[in-house]
Amino acid sequence: MSESFDVIVIGGGPAGYPCAIRAAQLGFKTACIDAWLNRDNTPAFGGTCLNAGCIPSKALLESSEVYHRAQHEFALHGVKAAGVTLDLAQMQKRKEAISRSLTGGIKTLFKANGVTGLEGHGKLLGNGQVQFKAHGGETKTLSAKHIVIATGSEPINLKVAPFDGKNIIDSWGALDLAEVPKRLGVIGAGVIGVELGSVWSRLGAKTVLLEALPNFLPMVDQQVAKEAQRQLVKQGLDIRLGAKVTGAKSGKSGVAVEFELNGAKHSEEFDKLIVAVGRKPYTNGLGVEAAGVQLDERGFVKVDKHYRTNVQGVYAVGDAIGGAMLAHKGIEEGVALAEQLAGHHTEVNYNAVPSVIYTAPEVAWVGRSEEQAKAAGFEVKTGTGSFVPSGRAKALEQAVGLIKVISDVKTDRILGVHMVGPYVSELVAEAVVALEFGATTEDIALTMHAHPSLGEVFHDAILAVDGRAIHAVNKKK
Repeated sequence: MSESFDVIVIGGGPAGYPCAIRAAQLGFKTACIDAWLNRDNTPAFGGTCLNAGCIPSKALLESSEVYHRAQHEFALHGVKAAGVTLDLAQMQKRKEAISRSLTGGIKTLFKANGVTGLEGHGKLLGNGQVQFKAHGGETKTLSAKHIVIATGSEPINLKVAPFDGKNIIDSWGALDLAEVPKRLGVIGAGVIGVELGSVWSRLGAKTVLLEALPNFLPMVDQQVAKEAQRQLVKQGLDIRLGAKVTGAKSGKSGVAVEFELNGAKHSEEFDKLIVAVGRKPYTNGLGVEAAGVQLDERGFVKVDKHYRTNVQGVYAVGDAIGGAMLAHKGIEEGVALAEQLAGHHTEVNYNAVPSVIYTAPEVAWVGRSEEQAKAAGFEVKTGTGSFVPSGRAKALEQAVGLIKVISDVKTDRILGVHMVGPYVSELVAEAVVALEFGATTEDIALTMHAHPSLGEVFHDAILAVDGRAIHAVNKKK
């Protein structure tokens, strides 16, 4: 006889474990199955995000920035740090400790909320049943009224540059390097490529980013994207736009990469090559075909606005269903689904999903860019605020970048906010709230911001929309 639950969540990443916790809080008997194994074969909840993505990458980004600042900036503060050296092994040890503490915390949360955490592989059997195979080998059948697919995503493997786990590596491999490459190649200058390239560039690698698209960060307002590109190039990143990789051959001494740029063929040698061209849904061994769950042409699980698949009682959330493949978007979907199962009227506002690139300076945005707003038919007005005259930014020795606000001429409602500068990963939250509540520029203009603070730059950008910024040169109307 199979063990019965109200809700079974397959996947313990950012979409899965919050869904399981919220379901349990709402009174459902809940189990969460996760198949993740770390390099040492230890199981861990948290998925790619906590084990090999968001969290370890941010740990390395922070450590590499501290190292860079110690070399180039501390003296400006009157802090003499002669003979600064890199201990990469300790840096990696710190990164692992942060990830392990957070993944272990999920088990604590499961226990506190009454979720049954199952470490192993889950497979759909149809008719409300799931096969669970523990990492130790035990197999049993579980049943539930509601089954949630939250299996996440995995890196895309390019045919012209297939992963070999040694010289041609994915994002996980790029976080685990035991030594700094002398020359590093990165295919893709999106969020993951830029972040990983920044880490190793700061630590001493000569880093080349090969991006097939003609524009840098095309999803970002291009005024902001160009400023971000300028700052990153100034720091030493070699960003080549319009570079289409045609082949990569791994050898004893590294990787030979061939690419086309400006109509000419090029070839370069790298010690390591990171392939960071995006991610695809992970449904390997999930049993979607046997269970009759429909996938779209790209392999994403097809769902309706309530996250229901075509099979009664089977749902999906997070990266597995596509859209913005972001941890926080998955969290909100998982929680929303759990609440919907309990009869609550909950939904996710996909027009107010923030995105962040944790470089230095950081890049963050929410809502439409000026280009996207115009393409959608809006008549827009914009305003920018600069971090250059910001007293707080100067005190941080990070007085670079800008914030741009895009609003609707007819209604004054804010359509989007795009930023590049210090700690904009935190500042973007105010813009998210503004979009969530349908705020106008006048609403934010009347909102007092502390002085001195980085948030004043957002306030100045808002004021600049109507030509009344205090700390910027206003455009003539």
